[in-house]
Amino acid sequence: MVFSSWSGGKDSALALYRALKDFKEVEKVDILFTMFDENCERTRAHGLPKSLIKAQAESIGAKSVIRCASWESYESEFLKFLKEYAKGGIGIFGDIDLQEHRDWVEKVCGTYNVKVLEPLWLEKREKLLEEFLNFGFKAIIVAVKNGLEDLLGLDLHNRETIRRIEKLGVDLSGENGEYHTFVYDGPIFKEPINFKIVGKHVTEKNAYLVLDI
Repeated sequence: MVFSSWSGGKDSALALYRALKDFKEVEKVDILFTMFDENCERTRAHGLPKSLIKAQAESIGAKSVIRCASWESYESEFLKFLKEYAKGGIGIFGDIDLQEHRDWVEKVCGTYNVKVLEPLWLEKREKLLEEFLNFGFKAIIVAVKNGLEDLLGLDLHNRETIRRIEKLGVDLSGENGEYHTFVYDGPIFKEPINFKIVGKHVTEKNAYLVLDI
């Protein structure tokens, strides 16, 4: 059994594509596993609804499995998923260089003998974004830290958007949470995901586009 730790954004999409392309043990992905907030309304970092996550899974040809958790219950819910679905299987993750998170992933997955694949690990940001564009992925910026609202709604596959991110002096891949994306087309999808922007939501620290089918 192969699962992808799936946010709906660019890093999980590129990691999945690389795994399918480069790792012999990954012939297909069985499950997209996504963690939602404790209210089960939106994905924790990207603010995406279930309708879009499920639409991505359907287009990829995988089952969508969703768990809902606060930060305090995150690990226990992750472990419940692993126990039920993934014992002795393979997990694909989109980490780039956050060692603390990789250590946590390997510790938790090791509980149920799950092999961890990190296809993007220690790659340069510029290379990953260039690869994302060259493979034909399309994504929209759906969440930003306060102060970066001008990036909301921009197409990441537009090179002008990447230049604007560079000028802001933030992490090019948004690895520190500067921005998050929703991927709606690319080589892992059978067909593009149709979506619409229905509003905007602002919290103390972040601004989100509200998307739906």
